[in-house]
Amino acid sequence: MIAAHTAAMLALLEGDDAPPALVVLDGKVPSGVVAPYVLVYFATADPELAESRPLTGSSQRHVTRAYAHCVGLNGLASRMVADRVRTAWLDVVPAVAGRQCMPIRREEGVQAERDEAIGAIAIDTVEVYRLESVPA
Repeated sequence: MIAAHTAAMLALLEGDDAPPALVVLDGKVPSGVVAPYVLVYFATADPELAESRPLTGSSQRHVTRAYAHCVGLNGLASRMVADRVRTAWLDVVPAVAGRQCMPIRREEGVQAERDEAIGAIAIDTVEVYRLESVPA
């Protein structure tokens, strides 16, 4: 289930066909890749919320959070990547086999930071999005 949810979210980003091509990276930046790009990390949970707890007691709701590091060589480039991520994800209802997905929601944006770990100055803006689903 985790792989299906993350694949659905990555596919939405990879479906961005606006120029220039959006470079989408899943959890790692390979050597030689230069900004701009979006680096995505995922975290998942199966919360037991009182308002959605089934009588059987089994976990039904699944939550996937995507942490999109929108990296550019300057603030404008970083924000442009963040805007493309927003366009690809916000309010979209992805298809996940056997699940009824809710619209993707933006949970927060984190202040942009300078990142010199790649050997050059880059600006990293982190945007957090949430995808929830229940059995279909």
